[in-house]
Amino acid sequence: MGKIAFLFPGQGSQFVGMGKSLIHQESSAKAIFEKADEKLGMNLSKIIFEGPEDILKKTENTQPALLTVSTAVLEVLKQHGITPDFVAGHSLGEYSALVAAGSLSFEDAVYAVRNRGLLMEEAVPAGVGTMAAVIGFDQERLEAITAEVSTGDESVQVANLNCPGQIVISGTVGGVEKASALAKEEGAKVIPLQVSGPFHSSLMKPAAEKFKEILDQVAINDAKTPVIANVTAKSITSKEDIKHKLIEQLYSPVRWEETVRELMEQGVDTFVEIGPGKVLSGLVKKVNRRATVIAVGDLETIQSAVEKLKGESVDAGK
Repeated sequence: MGKIAFLFPGQGSQFVGMGKSLIHQESSAKAIFEKADEKLGMNLSKIIFEGPEDILKKTENTQPALLTVSTAVLEVLKQHGITPDFVAGHSLGEYSALVAAGSLSFEDAVYAVRNRGLLMEEAVPAGVGTMAAVIGFDQERLEAITAEVSTGDESVQVANLNCPGQIVISGTVGGVEKASALAKEEGAKVIPLQVSGPFHSSLMKPAAEKFKEILDQVAINDAKTPVIANVTAKSITSKEDIKHKLIEQLYSPVRWEETVRELMEQGVDTFVEIGPGKVLSGLVKKVNRRATVIAVGDLETIQSAVEKLKGESVDAGK
């Protein structure tokens, strides 16, 4: 068997009730939810398990919620002795990856991402910025269009390079609309995204400045497992590198397709998505159809992952 990478999802994968099945049967998972509530001084678990959805969808809640659920699933996997050769996460998911790599404690990470969410919400007033997915279009041409549109008060940039033919743009509402119209004229399909701000664009630079102060308050250690950084799609382990990349990540594109290709070049053939949903599993398959992808988000999927990865089964009759 080749190498294993653990992948962690970002904003958009959340749903009310995610991770709930874990707390009744896994004390290690339950402890993670309790730590989150205690560290943030709020009942985050209740929002995760019961909603309402519009409260869970607020960036400052979504980010710690996803980190908490992914870490809870990770704790259960670790008990089965499954460890990765590499880790990576999509945007917010990079924090879950850093927890998995031993670079951040869960408490420090949940504090950081709650504040990251608040700062991202604050950076750009509601209604000023937005994002859109551009499907079936050339990256270089799209970068040329966004550069052309970004003049005066309007700005737009490539924000997520997810997989072949799926690129997300981000910026002011006017900038995103203009770039979308030009891409459509040339045959692209454009899907406006329901997001609360222009993430991974230059409009997030004020948030990045303030976020540096938050990161100064947490302990970042060298990673024990190599982390593929969103900003460069290259492996990093040094704490200084990790800190710089987390600040840059707020206003830089997420190089997800390149991240998957880098992992493949490093000998990874099995990708385990840890947390709610299967978004990243789908993106990996679009980069490489032959890759083995396993999505784990509850007890059932953890059990089947353990059987696949270790050939172990709890039922001795199998």
